[in-house]
Amino acid sequence: MKFDSIIIGGGLSGLVAGIGLQLKGRKTLVVSSGQSALHFFSGSFELYNTEKPYSEALREIPRTHPYAKMGADRVLELASTVPDFFSHAGITLNGSAERNHYRLTPMGVVKPAWLTLEGYITIPQDGKFPYRKITVANLDGYLDFHTEFIAASLEQQGVECKLCSISLPELDYLRTNPTEMRSTNIARAIKGDVLGRLAQKLSEAAQGTDAVLVPAVLGLDSPVNAQSLKARTDVPVEFVATLPPSVPGIRTQLMLKSHFQKLGGTYILGDTVIEGIFENDILKGIRTVNHGDTVFEADSFVLASGSFFSRGVMASQEGVFDPIFNLDIDAPADREQWYSALMFDAQPYMHFGVRTDGDFKVSRSGKTIGNLYAVGSALSGFNGIKEGCGAGVSILTALDVADKITR
Repeated sequence: MKFDSIIIGGGLSGLVAGIGLQLKGRKTLVVSSGQSALHFFSGSFELYNTEKPYSEALREIPRTHPYAKMGADRVLELASTVPDFFSHAGITLNGSAERNHYRLTPMGVVKPAWLTLEGYITIPQDGKFPYRKITVANLDGYLDFHTEFIAASLEQQGVECKLCSISLPELDYLRTNPTEMRSTNIARAIKGDVLGRLAQKLSEAAQGTDAVLVPAVLGLDSPVNAQSLKARTDVPVEFVATLPPSVPGIRTQLMLKSHFQKLGGTYILGDTVIEGIFENDILKGIRTVNHGDTVFEADSFVLASGSFFSRGVMASQEGVFDPIFNLDIDAPADREQWYSALMFDAQPYMHFGVRTDGDFKVSRSGKTIGNLYAVGSALSGFNGIKEGCGAGVSILTALDVADKITR
């Protein structure tokens, strides 16, 4: 079976690369083994954790960082295109390609962010919370949203907070078992008339305050239910991220996948690539678990399989390795250099990943594979959590590689 391009991994970087290639007329296949990190999405994408303008901070990063391979100007150029890119999939993002704003975590901590989904509470770069009196609301029995922590954090900033818990009979069957009272199940239950009753109860609870903060648990398939709640409630409604699973994250993945398929892309879910067929340092095709002897061939391939979290990179007693193609990995052989004994240090293993050249082409046994690229968290040279750049690397390297393939 022949394609122009094949992408291994169906998460954020894989879907962005796939959409980018389809937009440029490439017949593209995405092979996804299953759940991606988007299911843990905070509602915001981070570009880089800095108080400075991006144009300054990006010129100071280490040369091993994926952004350094792209160059600061290229990073900023692509970053400016991302809101429009996502809008064509029906996903509205607010933010700037110049500097960070701030987001509110489920624990009430304020963190920098690049782009945030429409409807989420954001705080400007000056750090001033946009409301003086707010209601922080939760749903009875929902344990993955901590109103007390959120209120305590905001009160330190001089915001007056009122807490409330909303009871909806339609959720009673979920409350009988705490493991069932999860964000995804709540999203399936709150729709239609239930949405109207929730809006009424929020309006009553938030009287006398400037806005109401609620957990982001509406709309698995589209943002329509979240938008409807905002329109029906008497005060501004602002959504706050919950602990995983993330309803907006699942929705974002589904909308990107749908957009990719509408552009003509092929998406295989629940399959795993197990072998690559190489000739003269060129990858000619792949085989997967579910398709037996069928060989999927392409002119170019993109590895978007992720890092340790998604088993795109793995470790054993013998070392760190790529489980699909046995590609070269940037990681020391000495296991003592993999970690710091201090838990909250930046752990060295977070920088491990697939070795690439300046064009993000990978190598195997020291030889560059001329048509196989790596993107996103599969790459080495950065710590997406500590540096606050995981989503930015995933999106921007995917866009960059899609351009490189189609030049």
